[in-house]
This record gives sequence, C-alpha cells and structure tokens, in this order.
Amino acid sequence: MSYGNQGDGGYGSQPPGGGYGQQPPSGGGYGQQPPSGGGYGQQPPSGGGYGGGYGQQPPSGGGYGQQPPSGGGYGQQPPSGGGYGGYGQQPPAGGNPPDNHLVAAILTTLFCCLPLGIVSIVKSTQVNSKWQVGDYQGAALASEEAKTWWKRSLIAGAIWWVLVVIFYVVVFVLLAAASVPSSSY
Repeated sequence: MSYGNQGDGGYGSQPPGGGYGQQPPSGGGYGQQPPSGGGYGQQPPSGGGYGGGYGQQPPSGGGYGQQPPSGGGYGQQPPSGGGYGGYGQQPPAGGNPPDNHLVAAILTTLFCCLPLGIVSIVKSTQVNSKWQVGDYQGAALASEEAKTWWKRSLIAGAIWWVLVVIFYVVVFVLLAAASVPSSSY
C-alpha cells in the first residue's frame, strides 16, 4: 500500500477511468491527480488549472480576493482618484500613521470647551485604530477632523474666557462706581 504514489493503486487511488472529484486527463483544475508519479494533493507540472497548487493566483490577474484592474472594488479608488485607498491597500510611502492630535485634543478639552474637546478626543483615537486595520484614507480623514475639532474647541474656549473677563471687568467697574460716594454741591 502506498500513500504517496497514486498511480500504482493502494490507499486513496483513483480508478483508471476517473473517479469522484477527478478531472478528465485532458482537462485540468484543482483536485486532479497526475496519472503517474506525484503524491497526495499535487498538481501536474504541465497540466491544466492555474499551473500550481491551492492558493496560487492565475498569471493573467483576476482570481479570488483580487480587485478588478479597472477599479470599482470595495475600498478601492478609481484610477483618477486620490487618497490613501481603503481596506487592503498598501500604506503610503512613509508608512507612519498621520498625527492623531491627541495631546491638543486633551488640553483643549480640559482648558477650553469640554463638548467640542470630547469630539476631538474621539476623532483622534480613531486615527490609529483605522490605520491598523488598513483604512488609510479613513485614518487621514479622522486626523483632519480631530485637528478641526480641537481648533474649534480652542476658539470657543478663547471666546468664552474673553467674555468672562469682560463680564468681570464690567461688574467691577459698576461696583466701584456704586461704592464711590457722590458729592453734591
């Protein structure tokens, strides 16, 4: 009994006329066993199919898991489009994720405007997670949104503190004016 040579008969041998799951001798494809030599699961060196074992892609493109060359796949930019691409795309030449602006987001949340700063923190935490899953365009977009929101928080906080200072100055002037005795001649 021979496990490796399927042409001699034995365990797992196929009948000469073809069997279950076997392709005709002139054809090809996955699952075909060579008529002589070869072992379990091997593809014929010059046979049909894609010329290799499982997991190999055809030389002319296409195949399972590849996007069509004309564009239009999920997360793929059209040839004239820009950006980093989508899921499964190669990272940009630098290879580093964009700045997440987390420090600025935290500082503006603490000292300027809490609601806008929280949005900035959420956007900045999305940058690295999107980069790690391969969504490079989404990471760049989240970085830009984080920067926009911490700047909005900074502006809102600056306006708030200017209004607070103006309010205290007005109150101080009014109290000082009310406490000065007026003299009448």
